[in-house]
Amino acid sequence: MKKDTYILGIETSCDETAVAIVKNGTEIISNLVASQIESHKRFGGVVPEIASRHHVEQMTIVLEDAIQESKLNWEEIDAIAVTEGPGLVGALLIGVNAAKALAFAKQKPLVGVHHIAGHIYANRLEQEFQFPLLALIVSGGHTELVLMKDHGTYEVIGETRDDAAGEAYDKVARMLELPYPGGPHIDRLALEGEENIDFPRAWLEEDSYDFSFSGLKSAVINTIHNAKQRGERLRNEDIAASFQASVIDVLTTKTLKAAKDHNVNQVIVAGGVAANQGLRSVLAQKFAETNIPLLIPPLRLCTDNAAMIAAAGTIAYEHGKRSGYDLNANPSMLLK
Repeated sequence: MKKDTYILGIETSCDETAVAIVKNGTEIISNLVASQIESHKRFGGVVPEIASRHHVEQMTIVLEDAIQESKLNWEEIDAIAVTEGPGLVGALLIGVNAAKALAFAKQKPLVGVHHIAGHIYANRLEQEFQFPLLALIVSGGHTELVLMKDHGTYEVIGETRDDAAGEAYDKVARMLELPYPGGPHIDRLALEGEENIDFPRAWLEEDSYDFSFSGLKSAVINTIHNAKQRGERLRNEDIAASFQASVIDVLTTKTLKAAKDHNVNQVIVAGGVAANQGLRSVLAQKFAETNIPLLIPPLRLCTDNAAMIAAAGTIAYEHGKRSGYDLNANPSMLLK
């Protein structure tokens, strides 16, 4: 009978200090997150130095609470998994150094994990993967289509050429003077507005799976400025609805095409923008018309958390991946 595997995960790539313990890569034993949203809200975005300081303050507290909540002792934990990149270098360093100190002190294997692999494996905490699968990653820094033919294998078949979807949301939200984080506010306003502004869709070359949202962001900004110069008043709700419709149209159309072209058995959605209700609704509607199963994680697993890092770390650990004490933060780490 196979022994259960318990992996402790640490995530500090941006502004969430998170620690979790996951059993066999699929069952959450504990999952704690210390959010910094209130600290960054007055600046309209994440301030890297402040994020790093908060991680230093919170790491020991969150770690001890996660261990206590799990009711496990250190002898039962098999390895320490930690986000090594991509992300804010200062924030990453706090988590990486905490993980190295723990691995050394407790004599546990250390496993570095790619942040986006973590978002992908958040889905496995809800349902087992069916390969080959296609992952749509949508977050503040990433918009990618990743083809997976087996556990731990990642082939990026589409990516953003400029702004990521979440980045575009944040910039448009600032133009509308919405609080940070802006994405959820645009999503809420979009439900109350009408799609009466014809914003562009960047389809790029024929058969391309890549994305581009910079032109859309500029079109929204220009529309707002031109309306002000003419003395016209545009409803924020209508701007949000029209902007979101453009983003969702491109995301869902390209995802559906890639899924059919590669004959996948499952499509999963990952990243903070996966919490967007408009995107979740349209994806569910489009894939309900196909025979391709769609998996979107619950809201609590869309945003940054350590359970996803422990889940991805379980696969890496089982595949024999080990990191040395020279593990360093890698803010531009590629998914491969």
